[in-house]
Order: sequence, then structure tokens, then C-alpha cells
Amino acid sequence: MSFSATILTLYPDMFPGPLGMSLSGDALARGVWSLEAKNIRDHGLGRHRTVDDTPAGGGPGMVIRCDVLASAIDANVAADDPRPKLLMSPRGKPLTQGYVRELAAGPGVVIVCGRFEGVDERVIEARGLQEVSIGDYVLSGGEMAAMIVLDSCVRLLPGVMGKEASGTEESFESNRLEYPHYTRPREWEGRPIPDVLLSGNHAMIERWRHEESERITRERRPDLLER
Repeated sequence: MSFSATILTLYPDMFPGPLGMSLSGDALARGVWSLEAKNIRDHGLGRHRTVDDTPAGGGPGMVIRCDVLASAIDANVAADDPRPKLLMSPRGKPLTQGYVRELAAGPGVVIVCGRFEGVDERVIEARGLQEVSIGDYVLSGGEMAAMIVLDSCVRLLPGVMGKEASGTEESFESNRLEYPHYTRPREWEGRPIPDVLLSGNHAMIERWRHEESERITRERRPDLLER
């Protein structure tokens, strides 16, 4: 069974967007995974298809209504659907490579893309939405974050990347940042490729790459070494 993604959004025309190109786009065309974007506004209220309202207790902005979002979820996701239902949110569980591997190994995902100040807390609880964050910053909506989740998952699906090693020797796979890469020309603007990489000694090359990975991680992301 292929990896299946359902996106609930106020802007379905944003999809597939970048996901329709390169590796993910080729895999989408080949049926390795599938994508459908559903418009939350189809379930809005009244003549204007209203989806939001002012926050209870006052404050700036608007909040997506629980009844509208629940209707959108119920209409597009079966009660027995085994896919996790994610809500892109800056207060959510951090997206890590380990979590991406978990998601990629499953049947797919349902992703709710919030807008405005967020969504009514009651629908998060009632529909079992799992909040996920891609970083400590705020976006205009969850659509770009959803694309990041999907791209990171799709590239791990069987048959998407050319070599399996491409997915196992990358940053975060072992709580380390990746070592530096080089290619031709041998020297460029006075900067040569490190001699060890041209030595043909695979044991030395492997050791150099490991040491460089450790050094870069220690300098840039020491928090990874503590995990």
C-alpha cells in the first residue's frame, strides 16, 4: 500500500506545490505516494462559508471554529483511518528525523493546516490531533510546514532515492550533523579537496568523515551530542 497524505487547508491550491517536483514529484507521478488537499472552507457556515470567530476571553486575531474543522475532518477522514492526524503548530512535538522515519514507515498522514491565531482547543482533543512543530518560529499558516513534513517522509519511501545509503548517512540520522562533501575540480580558488578523500584508503576516509561529523556537531549543535 502506498503512502497516502490528506491535507486539510484553507488554501488547497498551494498543493502539491514543490511536492510536485523533483524526487517527490516523480514518486507522486509513479504512485509511490498519493496526495489530496481538501478545503476546510467547504464546511464553513452560512452564505460566506465562515470558518473562524473571535477568541473567547478576548484578544487579537481569529480562531478556527471547532465545529467547522470537525466537519471537515469527519467528511474526509474515516473513523477507522489508521493514519495519524497531525496539526502543524509551533507548540507541538518537534519534528525530528526519528519521528519522520516513524511516519514514513506507516500508511501515511492526515495533516491539518491551521491559520489565524490557531484552532479551537476542543477539536484538537475531540479528534485526537497530534500537534507537530517544525521549529521555534511562527509561520502564516501550516501549509509550508506540512510540505516539509511530507517531503521529509516521501524521500524515505522505498524506490524514491537512488541509493539507500543516501538516507542513512545524512544529518540527524545518528544525532550528528553530516560531514563536508567535495567533488571536482580538485582545486578551486586555491581551495583543494582534502588529501585523505583522494587517498583511496577507505578506512582513513571513513575515520575522517566521522571526525568531521563530530567536530561540526560539537561546534554548531552540541545539543545533539547530549541526546
